[in-house]
Amino acid sequence: MKDKMLLDKLAAEAKLGRISRRDFMHYSLAAGVTASAATGLWTTTAAASPKHGGTFRLGAHDGNSSDSFDPGTYLSFSTIFLAHAMRSYMTQINADGTLGGDIATEWSATPDASEWTFKLNGNATFHDGSKVTANDVIASMNHHRGEASTSAAKALLSGVVELVNGGDSVTMKLNAGTADLPWLLTDYHIPICPANADGTINWQTGMGSGPYKIEDADFGVRYRLTKHDGWHGEGAYFDELDYQVINDPNARQTALITGDVDAVSQLDLKTIDLLKRDPNIELDDVPSAAAITMPMLTDIAPFDNNDVRMALKYSIDRQEMIDKIAYGYATIGNDFHHSPAMPYWPDSITQTPYDPDKAKFHLKKAGAEGLTIDLVTADSVYSGAVDMCSLYAESAKAAGININVGRVPSDGYYSDTWLVAPWCAVQWGARPTPDVMYSLAYKDDASWNESRWKHPEFNVLLRAAKAELDDVKRAGMYAEMAEIARTEGGTVIPFFPNFVYARRKGLEHGPDLAPSWQMDGARASQRWWFS
Repeated sequence: MKDKMLLDKLAAEAKLGRISRRDFMHYSLAAGVTASAATGLWTTTAAASPKHGGTFRLGAHDGNSSDSFDPGTYLSFSTIFLAHAMRSYMTQINADGTLGGDIATEWSATPDASEWTFKLNGNATFHDGSKVTANDVIASMNHHRGEASTSAAKALLSGVVELVNGGDSVTMKLNAGTADLPWLLTDYHIPICPANADGTINWQTGMGSGPYKIEDADFGVRYRLTKHDGWHGEGAYFDELDYQVINDPNARQTALITGDVDAVSQLDLKTIDLLKRDPNIELDDVPSAAAITMPMLTDIAPFDNNDVRMALKYSIDRQEMIDKIAYGYATIGNDFHHSPAMPYWPDSITQTPYDPDKAKFHLKKAGAEGLTIDLVTADSVYSGAVDMCSLYAESAKAAGININVGRVPSDGYYSDTWLVAPWCAVQWGARPTPDVMYSLAYKDDASWNESRWKHPEFNVLLRAAKAELDDVKRAGMYAEMAEIARTEGGTVIPFFPNFVYARRKGLEHGPDLAPSWQMDGARASQRWWFS
């Protein structure tokens, strides 16, 4: 076991270029590896070690002219990727899906998880050379707190009652135990920004302490960044980033094929076989906890009637949708926002089947026979989003439901359609734990409660599970919550899509790709390199 651990460490050090070939061979032989095997291991690891230099050109989906540098308003994938390139967070999700440090190097909690202390990285600096301090961390947290805050992360930090400046640390005191707090701080809305004298933050200039600094930003169109030489982390191998927003999936893939970009996010799965045949292109397929959701505003008729909601849940053929729209690159959904990729997965929950007869039963019970409703989507929601909704409309006809599919512009979709239209299709990025997801989208007072669903028992369980340190008890609570959402919630969840993206040969990454967001947890600019 010790020899295996040593070899794994040696391989990791070689991949990062931190050990010479001579030392690698010496320690490998000491661990009992033959000379020929050690040579082969060196070749396969050191040959893939990161190289510095070059301009990384990305073609990314989901960008809007309404995007901004204000972290509390981040909505699109383009701003999420940009945020991880130019700003740092307290913690981060590593490429292997584990939790790691960023501005915080270590953290600890009281036994009841109601007080957490985070030690800060003394080497972290903003792009203007100033040191990242506890004041910056506190101001950054306060940006999302308080009655006046309109931040989408307000619900995540609502339990924080006091922030204490410890000099080289920050202590967060909570009104109740929160076992997931270090995970919550990976949320893309909560980067660390410079504090102003009045305790607010300077978000307007795009200043950050991330691996790259903004040189030019045309929101929803293009961004240029250069390396921040004072960055405190590992990686950042590129000299520059040239980052284009290309919402049209065909245009994105054409740009990749012609070599106008080095990588693209969110492939059009209909044409994925064409990309597979191109010897100059590599595909990355990452199972994730991202989700396609179809939230209904439960305070608006007819969605205020649970029988109507259940009829719609029984009238969707999820497997057909996975086969024809996701081309198999997905996991079936069950109308609660908890993926098998998350901890505490409740495998005991009954799968809601495609059953037009049961749908008709619920429609009759609701007095809504012959129901006609509108479902709105945009091309940028998911590759094949319009076809996905149209397929849903076809399967619903067997239940006597007429779904009119509306296609709206991608630009401004998450500001003008989501949370506004009575029924729409949405793609959520992966969240690390069920508490994070439920706190964002199901909690009664959450800004992003996308179906406006307020269920007293669900919220009591959510608050209890948040503070529960016993994993068995906590898993039981999440199972109860899943069943409530499945049978009474306001969201149809067809499937959890894999992250499928592509890059040209010569653009390299490590053996793991983070399951949290497209493009290696939105950190490809930090973790990838040119061979």
